[in-house]
Amino acid sequence: MTEKIIAVDKIENLFSLFGSYDENINLIQREYNVVVLNRGSDIRVSGEDECVEKASDAIETLLSMADKGEQINEQNIRYVLSLVKEGMQEKINALSDDGLCVTMSGRIVKPKTLGQKKYVDAIRNNTIVLGVGPAGTGKTYLAVAMAVKAFRAKEVNKIILTRPAVEAGEKLGFLPGDLQNKVDPYLRPLYDALFEMLGPDNFAKQHERGCIEVAPLAYMRGRTLDDSFIILDEAQNTTPEQMKMFLTRLGFNSKIVITGDVTQIDLPDSKRSGLIEACKVLKNVEDIYINRFTEKDVVRHKLVQDIIKAYEKYNNEGKKKYE
Repeated sequence: MTEKIIAVDKIENLFSLFGSYDENINLIQREYNVVVLNRGSDIRVSGEDECVEKASDAIETLLSMADKGEQINEQNIRYVLSLVKEGMQEKINALSDDGLCVTMSGRIVKPKTLGQKKYVDAIRNNTIVLGVGPAGTGKTYLAVAMAVKAFRAKEVNKIILTRPAVEAGEKLGFLPGDLQNKVDPYLRPLYDALFEMLGPDNFAKQHERGCIEVAPLAYMRGRTLDDSFIILDEAQNTTPEQMKMFLTRLGFNSKIVITGDVTQIDLPDSKRSGLIEACKVLKNVEDIYINRFTEKDVVRHKLVQDIIKAYEKYNNEGKKKYE
């Protein structure tokens, strides 16, 4: 049995670490089978040697995050625990220093995982980036944040966001309104991210000026896009022909970010995904980077990670085994 004492400089960091009704610290206690107690400005961790060491590493990492203003919650606790398991907990400090932009509510948008940090750095350093991975990894949200940052810094003159309007269960013709009304539901996640970062009024003003464009992929044909930050979302639903058409829209002083999840393809069975083909075709092209996210980069509810793992297991072990 070993006991380790961790001194805490700021009392508010203790409240953040322990959480309401000790819910945060209970996660650590259950994970490592240790006892964690607060005595004044000290934290005492007791248990088996190796477990105490790992629990202490996790606590010190979380206290460091709290000291930089990070909110401690179940998601980032579980992520820190996974980093401690790999001996990579020290790398998390780089995340707190990488603020991308500030939302209208005053929240700083920043990468929350090392995979997200790698993605953001890739966008900074490459002309074209493909972000491929499961739902909840922040692919689209971080791309929009980088676009807003570039626009505010006057690095680009225009933000263009686009999606393929693939009919997934509903026919466009049966939706009410004109063509714009019909395609708007497909583009709603892009609108939501822009509203959060720019505010509805500022978005509307920039949209009227033509500085921000949100449109279906078909609207990109025949154009050359200079001085623009262009995001293609849900790219798994493009055909190879559409993907090639989109990639060749690239103009001078522009960036392209392509996001998608190859496990959620809504194309008919006979159609190949342009995203899957692009990852194969472009993997060795200079100034193009393919960033692959994993379930560790999911920043939604823990169940989202569990669902992704369950589906991966189902697909890897063969569907027949479950029938």
